[in-house]
Amino acid sequence: MGAFATVSEKVAFSTEKMTKQNVFDSTHMFCDVYGLEPGQEQKAHAHAGSDKVYYVLEGTADVQIGDETRRLEVGGLAHAAPGVAHAVKNPGPARVRLLVFMSPKP
Repeated sequence: MGAFATVSEKVAFSTEKMTKQNVFDSTHMFCDVYGLEPGQEQKAHAHAGSDKVYYVLEGTADVQIGDETRRLEVGGLAHAAPGVAHAVKNPGPARVRLLVFMSPKP
């Protein structure tokens, strides 16, 4: 995988479920672009030994970190520390595109 990417070329959407498109991947981390149609979500889950960061590229996303949920707009950023439950949902009406980083890879 190369050292450079164009994020807009990586995004995909599906009416069936949230999509993940890999941008960068190494033994230490990964970077994906998530595409969520209105109403789609990634259910709450945690990674015991990994940090995860969500960055909103397009739309408005409801991001849960632990017991707190915030509505993030374009440019909004959220960090889930290792072991902390996290989730993301598109409340609609527009699509949501997120840049997602995780390190170290689970």
